[in-house]
Order: sequence, then C-alpha cells, then structure tokens
Amino acid sequence: MPRYRLVVEYDGRPYRGFQAQAELPSVQTAIERAVEAFSGEAVRLSAAGRTDTGVHATGQVVHIDLTRPWRPQVVRDALNAHLGQEPIAILSAEIAGEGWHARFSATERRYIYRILNRIPPPALDKGQVWHVKKPLDVEAMHAAAQELVGLHDFTTFRDVQCQSKSPIKTLDIAQVSRHGEEVVLHFAARSFLHRQVRSMTGSLVEVGAGRWSHEDLVAALEAKDRKACGTVAPADGLCLVGVRYDGEVSR
Repeated sequence: MPRYRLVVEYDGRPYRGFQAQAELPSVQTAIERAVEAFSGEAVRLSAAGRTDTGVHATGQVVHIDLTRPWRPQVVRDALNAHLGQEPIAILSAEIAGEGWHARFSATERRYIYRILNRIPPPALDKGQVWHVKKPLDVEAMHAAAQELVGLHDFTTFRDVQCQSKSPIKTLDIAQVSRHGEEVVLHFAARSFLHRQVRSMTGSLVEVGAGRWSHEDLVAALEAKDRKACGTVAPADGLCLVGVRYDGEVSR
C-alpha cells in the first residue's frame, strides 16, 4: 500500500482548525472528502501540525495511504480538482519512503507571523495579518526574542488547554525583521505548545510597542505562569511555512 506525501497550502479562515471535528468544517475533512471522491477510498490522513482555527499554511505536510498505486501527479491534480472552491491547494505529491510519517518523522516546524504595522487597516491582506497601529521597535523585539531561544519551560506561553505532556521545549529560531510596513516574526522548533507562537508574538509586540521592557519579557518567561503572558496575537497573521525531514524543508 503506497504512502503519499503531500505538501498543502490553505487559507485557514473558513475552518475550525486543521483537525477533523464532528459537524465543523476543517482542512482535514475537506482533503479526506477529496481523496474519497477521486479514489473511492475513505482514508484518515496524518499531518505534521494541527493548526488552530484561522491559522494558514503554505508548507503543511500530510500523508495518505491508498490501496491503488496512483502516479503522484495524478493524486495531486485529482485532489485539487475535487477540492473545487475550497481555499486549499495540494502543491506537490510524492511516494514516501519506508516508515516515513508526516508527524512523527518531522524534525522541525517553521512558522511565520505577519504584522501590518501602520495606521490604515489592511484591504488586500485582511485576515492574513495582525493590524497593529502603534509603531513597533523591531530591534527591541528581535533582541528580546533571543531570550526565548533554547531549552525553556514555556508554561507562560502555553494555552491552558494545551495537551502536551510537558511545557519544556527547545526553540531553535526566533527572528523579528521589518519589511516596509510589515513586521515578520520567524520561529522554528521541533515542536510547539498549543498557541505558543501566538503567545510569544503577542508578548514581543508588548516590547515593540514600549509597554514592556526587555527585562519584562525575561520575567514573563521565568514566571512559568500563564497569567504573566502578554496579549495573545490573533490567528490571522500565523502561517505554517515549512516542515523539515532529515535535513530537508518541505518548500
């Protein structure tokens, strides 16, 4: 039974997250329905990450197991045809190696968070960015973000409903840069806690807006207390952009 590795792009706004939920629209359900429509097989796919309601992806990775050995290009094109008007696209499809798993074989997930930092609201990017009117000090944000890199107890930046067994994670990359009116935050780690990226982003914006000092961010991390977290950034600006497997990035 061949296993297909798919790279998926989607707009998360119409869905209640990636994971299938009874009676609620999800990215997973839409893809699984497309698989059944073209192959006649009811499958349960596995994904590298379960993005929340409203979170987007340009490099989500999933796998499906099919009985018939379809050519990968046929799988890609048939799924896109059956997805119809869903804001989901299968960017690529390939046969996975023996024992490969979309979730358990992943060694790194990469996210970006986009902030539109100007007074006028977004028109074209509405729902794709967090609109922050107050000028942000990107250098201060980036410097503070380096305090989050490494092995830490991230309880402060962990949603109360997080199901992870431990709040201890290793954050490999935390970068903040400005591109004109847009401020972009990059994060990479083997795995993340529930809403960790949005929580860290919101607290870094507190630093950039001058409401927190560098030391306040450090104190929040060291508090290991969810109540010490700053504003949690909305889902709009968050996007899963890549998943690494054995040194390879999905896009």
